[in-house]
Amino acid sequence: MHVVGLDTRAAVEVAGIVSTRATGMHALRHFYTSALLDEGESTKALASYLGHSDPGFTLRVYTHLMPSSEEWTRLAIDDLLNR
Repeated sequence: MHVVGLDTRAAVEVAGIVSTRATGMHALRHFYTSALLDEGESTKALASYLGHSDPGFTLRVYTHLMPSSEEWTRLAIDDLLNR
């Protein structure tokens, strides 16, 4: 399933939200992608979910959403110490 294939216009209208770039599909795709990146989803899987044939394209477009290496390290250590 491609996220872009979802028709959200009706839901947005019912919710009374004025659809703009900041509140429309673009924002939803970025939220979806950033949430999955934060949870450690692979770029290859994300590319598939987003309908991209090239995971490199996904990386180039969404790299700014990826946690820094330092953040991943901190989270890994926190997780290990809190088991």
